[in-house]
Order: sequence, then C-alpha cells, then structure tokens
Amino acid sequence: MSTMHLPKPLAACAALGLVVGSVAMSPSAQADPYYSTHTPTSTGTAYHDFTVPLSLVPGGKCDVSATGGLELYGNIGPSGTWAASAMGASGDNCATSLGPLDPGLYYYEYVATLEDRTKQAFSLTPDDPDPEVLSHPTWNTLFVPGDSVDWMADVSGGGEVVSPYYPGPSLRTQTWTPPGYDADRATPYPVLYLLPKSEETWRDWQDLGRLPQILDNLYAAGALADMVVVMLGSETSDDTDLLMSFSQRDFNISTEAAGQAIAGIGDGANQALTKAIADPTAFSAIGSLSGYLGDVAIDAATATALNDTADLIRFYSGNALDPHYNDTFDATQALAAAGVEYQSDGVTPGSGGVWETWRLNLRDFAARLFQETPVDPAMSEGNYALDKAYVAPAVGSITTPVIDEHGIVTFETGTQWADAKDVVLWADWAPNGAWFRIPLTKVGDRWRGSIGPLDGFYYWRYEVDAVNYPDPEDKTPGKVNMESQLWVDPGDRTPLLAPAPENQTGTVDVIEYDSPTFDIAQHLKVWTPVDYDPERTVPYPVVYLYHGFGQNYASWTEQGRAAQILDNLYAAGDLTPMVVVMAEYPSIFGAGSIFADDLFTSIIPLVESRYNVSDQPGMRALAGLSMGGMGTTQVMTGEASDQFAYYGIFSGAFGGGTFSDELLTSMKESTKLVEYFVGDADYIAGVVEAGQEQAKLLNDAGVDALSLVVPGPHGFDVWWQGWSDFAPRLFKDSVAVSSTASTDDLGTAEVGYTTVDPAVITISNAGVTTSSNGTIALSGPNADAFVLSASEIGVLKGGQSIDVNVTPVTGLAVGVYQATVTVTVGDAVSTHDLRFEVKAAPVKPPTNSGSTPEPTTPTKPAEPTKPGPKADTGGLAVDRSPSPLALGLLGLGLVAGVGLLVSRRVTDR
Repeated sequence: MSTMHLPKPLAACAALGLVVGSVAMSPSAQADPYYSTHTPTSTGTAYHDFTVPLSLVPGGKCDVSATGGLELYGNIGPSGTWAASAMGASGDNCATSLGPLDPGLYYYEYVATLEDRTKQAFSLTPDDPDPEVLSHPTWNTLFVPGDSVDWMADVSGGGEVVSPYYPGPSLRTQTWTPPGYDADRATPYPVLYLLPKSEETWRDWQDLGRLPQILDNLYAAGALADMVVVMLGSETSDDTDLLMSFSQRDFNISTEAAGQAIAGIGDGANQALTKAIADPTAFSAIGSLSGYLGDVAIDAATATALNDTADLIRFYSGNALDPHYNDTFDATQALAAAGVEYQSDGVTPGSGGVWETWRLNLRDFAARLFQETPVDPAMSEGNYALDKAYVAPAVGSITTPVIDEHGIVTFETGTQWADAKDVVLWADWAPNGAWFRIPLTKVGDRWRGSIGPLDGFYYWRYEVDAVNYPDPEDKTPGKVNMESQLWVDPGDRTPLLAPAPENQTGTVDVIEYDSPTFDIAQHLKVWTPVDYDPERTVPYPVVYLYHGFGQNYASWTEQGRAAQILDNLYAAGDLTPMVVVMAEYPSIFGAGSIFADDLFTSIIPLVESRYNVSDQPGMRALAGLSMGGMGTTQVMTGEASDQFAYYGIFSGAFGGGTFSDELLTSMKESTKLVEYFVGDADYIAGVVEAGQEQAKLLNDAGVDALSLVVPGPHGFDVWWQGWSDFAPRLFKDSVAVSSTASTDDLGTAEVGYTTVDPAVITISNAGVTTSSNGTIALSGPNADAFVLSASEIGVLKGGQSIDVNVTPVTGLAVGVYQATVTVTVGDAVSTHDLRFEVKAAPVKPPTNSGSTPEPTTPTKPAEPTKPGPKADTGGLAVDRSPSPLALGLLGLGLVAGVGLLVSRRVTDR
C-alpha cells in the first residue's frame, strides 16, 4: 500500500466542497514510544513490553491497589475480550509484558485508576494531531504477524488510499483505489461504499479494520474485482448522499446500480439497508455487518425491485456478545417474510461485535462483489447458522457462571457489592496463563459480564475495589483456596485438565497429621488410581509432590488440576499405576533440613502405613514447583539423595544446593531421571539458565536429566504442562506384567474321567498399558494332552488382568502327563510346568468267589522328558521350593520394556 500525507486545503477552496487534494494518505500517528519487544533465546517466543515513566502516570502509582494504579487495557483477553494487565513498578517506570500473543491486530490504551476509583485513559503523545486511532485518540495499535493473518498483512505494490478534504466536520472520506487505477478509463470502476458505526469515523476502516491490507491481499490473489472502495464519514443519510456525489465527481466510479454496492457496521449497516429499501434499484449488493433493520416496512413492490436489482444481500453477525446479534436475526426474518432474497454468513463464533469479526466480514463481502461468476453463497468456514434469537440469562436469575452451548460464559454477582466503584473478574485469562482483569458492568444493584467463547479450564476470583473475594456461590466440597474453577467444553485448549468420566476417576483423600517438624497440623492430598488395589502383591510406586510459596496442599488439585491430569493419563494408558501424595509446608524455608525432616519423619511413614506403596527408593519420585522445587533440589543434593529415583523441579531450580563429585557418582547409580521444567517468561531471575546448567552438569556426569522450557510465566499454566510431561515418564522400568498358575499340579483322576478342574494362568499388568499382544503356548512331550482356553493375550491396560485355563483332554490313558505353559509379552517370558496323573480304577474283589484275580497291568505311556535347566529368559529369575503350590509361583523377574513378575492370582481391578 502506497501512502503519504495530504496537506490541508486552502480555506477559500472549501466553500463549494471542492477537492483540494487527491493524493495517497495514511495516519501519521506516532508509534507508541514506550513499546518494545524481547525474544528469549530459550524458546524464540516474542514478548511485547510496555514501560511507561511513572512521572507520566496520572495519580503517580503503578501497582493496582485500593489507592489506584496503572493498567494496560486492550483486546488482550480471551477471544479479544477487553481486559487489563496490571503494570507493576520497575524502577522509575511502570511495566508489563504480554505474550506470546496470537497473530492479529491488537488495540490498547493506558488507564490510571485514581484514589477515588475513577479511571483516566491518557495519551503518551498528547500533542499528536493525528493519533494512531482517530476515533479513540488514547488508543495504540499493535499488529502481530503470522500465517493465520497473512490476509491482512502489508502488501508491496498495493492500492492507494486517498483522503480528500470536504467542508463540514462530518464530511470526510477515504478512498482505496486498486493498483493501476486509471482516472480516465473509459469504463468507470464499480464502487463499494462503506459506512461506519456510530461514534467511529471513516478512518476506522483503516485504523482498526486494516481495509487497505485486506483489499491489497485479495487483489494480489486475484480474488477481488477491479473496483474502488469509498469509506464514508457520514452521520446522516443526507451526508451519505452528499459524499457519494462528491466521490462520483472526483473518482472514475460507476453511478449505475450494477456497479454500486453499499455496506456498513451497526448504525452504518442500518443506514445501508434503509437506503437500499428506500431506493431498491440503486445497488446491486448490500451488506449488513452487525446491523439492524428496525421498523422499516418492505412492501411487495419493494421486495420485487430488490430481487430484480440486488444480486447480493448478505448478513453478518458476531457471536452472542454482538449487541446486534438478535437485530440481525430479526432483519433476516423480516426480509424472508417480505419475500426478499438474501444470504446469511451466519455467526462468526470466535468474536462478537468487534473489529475481529468485521475484518473477516469485509474480506468475505468484498470478494463477492462484481464478479462474473457468482461466489458460493455458503457461510464462511467455521461459522454456524443464525437461526434463532439469543436469550441471555435474565438479570437476577443467576449467581454462578452460566455457560451457553457455544462457550459464552455469563457472570453475575448478587447485590452484596451494590455500592462498589468497580468489580472485575481476575483470572488466568492471558494467552500464557498470566492474570488479566476483565471489568464487569453494573446492572441495577448487580455486576454482570459475558465473555467468550472460552475453552477449557480457568481459575478465577472477584476483585471489588481492589479487594479480592472468592465466588460467594462456589459450593465446591472441601474447597480450600480462594479461586473458583471454571471448565468449558470442549476443552481443546487444555484437554488433560478435563474432568474424566466417572468410571475413570481416581480417588483423592485428604489426610491431616501432626507435624513435629512444623509443630502444627498439616495436610496431605493423596491420589490413587481408579483401580487401586490395597492388597496388590506388588506395592505401588509413589510420588511426593509439593506446592509453591504462598500455596497449600490443595493448590495442585484446585489450580493445578493434578488429579484430572492423572485420571486422563491413566485412562489413556500413558501412566504407570502409582500413588501421588500432594504434601504441604507452612512457610518459606531456606537451606537446611526443615523440608526433608517433615518429609522423612512424618509424611513418608504416614503414607507407607496407610497405602500400599513401595518403600524402595527406586519406586519413589519427588517433585515440586517454585519453593517446592527448591525443597526438591535440597533433598536431591543432600544426604538423602539416594532415597528417590526421580526428581521433578518446576520453576524452582534455584537455591537448592550444589553437586559434589561424590554426589554425582552416587546419583549415577540411584537416580533415573531429573527433569527441570520452566516458562521462558518466569520472573525469577536466572531460573531458566539454572535448570539448563544443572541438567547439563548431570548429563555430563552420566545422570539422565532434561531441561524443558515452554512459553509462559511463573504460574500453573506452565506447571500443568510440567506435571503432564513428568508424570508419564515415571517408573517405566517398573512395568510388571505377571503370570501365575493357581496350581502346577492338576492332581489325579481315575481312568475314564470326564471333568477335571483346570489350572488357571492369571496374567496381570501392574504397569502401563502393554504396547503389543502377548501369546500363551504349550510345549513338552505331552503338550497335546492339554488344551488352552486362549492362545493370545490382547493389549492389557495397567492394573488389569485376564485368566487363561489349561485343561487336560478327556480320555487320557493311565500315566503321568507333563507340559510347560510359556507366557510371552514383548521381550518378557515366564513359564509354568504342569503335571497331571491318570490312575487305574481300583480293582474290586469278587463278590461270589473267594479267589483273587490277577492284577491288571496298565499300559505305560512314553516316559516324559523331564524339564531341563531354564534357558536365559532375558533377566527372568525362577525360584523353586519343594511345595507343589510353590512350584507354580515361577517367573519372578523383571525384563526391560515389559517385565514379568509372579504374583498371587489377581482379578480385573
């Protein structure tokens, strides 16, 4: 797009509305001088920084509190919701950082809250006569490029934007002319007239709508007719008529209906529809963007004329937050009732009555105009039909968030804050999980607001005149923290945080205990999987998981959704069956043993006394976030380092201790994994580098360590990801697919028997879901004397088991029969030696003679081959004892990938 400034006209030339200049133009706005970017090398993610000198801030405060403060307001909330990011003190400045931001156009302003709770937006360039957004002089804009918004990015060699000057405060236009525009072309260019919404200007189509870029991209792609677009600054229909006539005089554009289209936003759309109905032969295309029709009547003659003249009448609407959502629906119903042919683009689901919606609408509408071949009338991809009015919850009818079918969430307070100056929702709305404030509007004695569409999990609270309050109507059982939880389906943003189906949900117990270390009552939350078996032969591995400073034992479940993450991982077969203990500590701790003392003297003994968990270090993990990560590091670098095989440190690789050569040697033997996980925007200086350096140190010493950095702050949006990554990595070498026979000796039967109780081979998986099918086979000289009920094992979920019966065939002759059953799962093999004897029936003495018959000599079967020494089974250890029952307990061992352990018979748990 080519642009330059247009000088003001001479006063003497203005009286007749003459064009003094007709040259390319764009706003001369000065870019925000207090905006910059930085990109951490750890992720390459761009962050957007705003740093305002405190001396320029009305009220002279940064951090928001009861006495005021500074915030950055903008369309930075979810789905472009107007939201605020607090600007904290940073030396002599107030600062905040946003990111990572999705590609798109953002508009924002700096707003100071004064001590009386009034708010004052201010410009940092107050003397600029040509602000960046003409209709909102305190606003600034920020365009974040990306593939998804290439359609509104700058294009070299695009059209020109010309801004003639006409007399009168409302008589303003901007005109986009296509590349190669010829003012003397014999055939006039078709023209699209665009009308603004009320309280905005003709230039909003450029400042906020990025109209020149949208048209340039369409034109470059061959999707736009060779046409002119005129943005009118008219407030009345008379102004519109006058400006249209000026444009027709000053540009080579059509005056015929076939070459004229008109569209607008809101009131501008109403004006466009009204003009078209008043003169149904004037336009070949009419567009309504978040518009309304009102009480305009359409008679039969008008309907016929519109259908004959207008090739296209198309309606657009934002989602239910669009103020004209129902008005647009009513307008379509009125046209349908009058017999007017129209199209509907349906509802843009991701945004309401805002420029995010209207840019998409403009792109769709402009590409349909003046085309030789009509464009498919279908709705834009992803839109849904506007086939009914939206009925919001009535004021006073709700006290907890209400979620509609499209993810729009409505919040409303009671009347308890009727006298408040301002009430906001404060939550992790930001793209990276930082906390933004979303202002509510006072309706009567209540405060109300709708947001959306939202997706997935959020945790939130109210803030009333800078004082935090929990949701008064939150009745969650056992709730500990202030924040309330909000889950919005379908949850694509945070799928592992979704509630698991009831039949796949583990149990979370709360335990209180007396801690001699802290000399107060402490608490634990303990998660056990849905099929937890307190009598399982193989004890469960166990994780001890800690919160951060200022949090508590419930933080991992109420904000961190640790239980839902575990439930979903386990249901998917991605988690080794384990027990997870969410512990707490009451205050900050420094170097020393206070963290470890409570863990080893109170928590571990308590858990081992109440749960079927292993006491072996190789089956234990320790993890924590922030200050809990510091405690984890202290244990890992202390004398008890070898008491855990796995360590997870989330945003906490600081102040924890040092790695001596002796310690590294010990860890190489005892530690299976150390994982550092942190957000690249963490406010703790050096935390990213500390994790990277320690991971390298450990790896160099032969200890398996990871350092993972993701975009995000020091918050649960990062720690969710850390826990979701760490938990599935644990105890993979403790996978235990075990097989056990109920007996090795099937006993003795008399010749001619008909039934014998089978030997039952129970194959159970105490580890993660098996990745491949297993097999069961018979071998040995008498293998054909037995029958298996199954020869193959399907994929086994962790904690499940199946039974396979081994039964002697009927009709065997007298003798001893032996066979070996081999169970193979992956690389693991276990065997069971079976024995069955058939005896002759006892000879009965004759009843009528005293003589004794000669005994019958039974036919002896071939001598069975005695099993020799077992072959190498990949680490399988076989233990025998003289007991016949013990002979069945074979196959004790562990094989890499899928180890086999012999256990007592278990059922599907």
